Amino acid sequence: MASVARSARRRRHIEDWKSLPWKDIERNVFRLQQRIYRAERRGDYEQVHNLQRLLIHSWSARCLAVRRVSQDNRGKRTPGVDGAANLTPKQRMTLVEELRNLSDWQVDAIRRTYVEKRGTAELRGLGIPTMSDRACQALAKLALEPEWEAKFEPNSYGFRPGRSAHDAIESIFNHIRLKPKYVLDADIEKCFDNIAREPLEHKLNAIGPIARLVRDWLRAGILDGDRYLFPEAGVPQGGVISPLLCNVALHGFEKTLISVSKRYRIAIIRYADDLVILCADLETLLKVKREAETWLAEVGLRLKPSKTRVTHTLNEHEGNVGFDFLGFNIRQHRVGRYHTRTYRGKPGFKTLVKPSKKACQRQLEEMREVIRRHKGAPQAALVKALNPKIRGWTQYHCASVAKKTFDWMDAQLFHKLYRWSRFRHPRKTGGWCVSRYWKRRGNRKNFGDGTAWLAKYADTPIKRHIKVKESLRWRLAVLDSAPRARSDETDTSAQPAEKAEMPLWAVWTILQGRRRGRNASLGWQSNEQPIRQPGVATRSLSRRNPRQNVPMTMALVLKSRMR
Repeated sequence: MASVARSARRRRHIEDWKSLPWKDIERNVFRLQQRIYRAERRGDYEQVHNLQRLLIHSWSARCLAVRRVSQDNRGKRTPGVDGAANLTPKQRMTLVEELRNLSDWQVDAIRRTYVEKRGTAELRGLGIPTMSDRACQALAKLALEPEWEAKFEPNSYGFRPGRSAHDAIESIFNHIRLKPKYVLDADIEKCFDNIAREPLEHKLNAIGPIARLVRDWLRAGILDGDRYLFPEAGVPQGGVISPLLCNVALHGFEKTLISVSKRYRIAIIRYADDLVILCADLETLLKVKREAETWLAEVGLRLKPSKTRVTHTLNEHEGNVGFDFLGFNIRQHRVGRYHTRTYRGKPGFKTLVKPSKKACQRQLEEMREVIRRHKGAPQAALVKALNPKIRGWTQYHCASVAKKTFDWMDAQLFHKLYRWSRFRHPRKTGGWCVSRYWKRRGNRKNFGDGTAWLAKYADTPIKRHIKVKESLRWRLAVLDSAPRARSDETDTSAQPAEKAEMPLWAVWTILQGRRRGRNASLGWQSNEQPIRQPGVATRSLSRRNPRQNVPMTMALVLKSRMR
């Protein structure tokens, strides 16, 4: 009877793929990931591995993994060596059933394809696994990600949930806004292709099924045209789990470099294989550079000489002032002493983050190419092709000092569109072309035909980005979890430990976050500052710790309840 019921349940799942309760599925998976995260934070490694085994055998996790690679991912139509892509609902449910037994999973070969590196003539090799291997990698990532998010370094921002390039830029701004510093702008050469596999597998220390799968994925053959390649190092760039493995391989890099000097503060901001090291002393920075090269050599990596340079945020050093990072230019400018904040009476300066010149040139090249392809197309088709690129570029750079840059980009785009209109009507005057393609919209003229209007760069408002903070849900989970002793240190028959006492400022932060709806974030971030309500009378509970301030009436109520 049990087998018959199981078969009927499978048939029902195959028929109802489109009507599956995805919200409940995501909630179930996230609940398990929460438990993994909390167990890792309190050091209960046995519980972490048990929960990971439970997750990879969960029906909800298997469904979610298949959905992400076959429906949500942009590469869902990219086939592997077996040519399978665009799975039907029945094929998706079949793949969910195949993920039940990972101990007998056979890894397929990887298809090698090449794409152009933006701004260079080099080609980047991508390894495309089969659809079934991608689903298996997504399932393993669901189990490994919460464990490593609990212990990843705070200034690592690439390929992590809830973190972005803007958080890395904001972190750099916070480190240099009060004091100019020397900068080591570096890039790790061929990061994915040269990672040593043995140190990575030793550092990963995963459960048996996942460890075997990772070992097979790293050593799978690569089909490059008509040849089979078996490289001795590297992580296939293009897999679902490859970015996570890259972050695992580079874990510990920041902690090692920070401990080089106790006199000067060292900051390491890393986004994938791009990194910036900040320090106020030049000699210390060069010492950190040597230590970085030594540490990277242990994992099979090295800094790329052509993209590694030392500069200064305010003064000229070796012909360089400021630096470019993730499409932004970061530089400090001198101003009058009484016009801006100074540092200990020194001449004033201000830190400006702007779109880099290379980013602007790349955007204009893309605009030029789109306009060239639409020489004979209607105006509405050209507007439809330009608007997504304009909106995407401005949304990425709107968190910087970009108002003048947006105006300049609008002027450059106007000249390109004006030449486009003159090409279409060579016998007409320029004024006729302007009146034909630029219509009045409100109190100004805009490029459009009356129904489709071109978006303008300058219309995007400038909004200051708020650096990533820890979710209040995660803070509640961590603070409310009782510390458990290791089984080899205490008697298992002892009474369970009492819950750790929660400080008043943490209680107030959690309550305020719940009331404002701020506990809906699903990230695993850290370093949150408590919330303070402006204009509310406060009572200082500790002069040395100003964070322990809560509204006066609420403090009395909470204090009486905690007694």
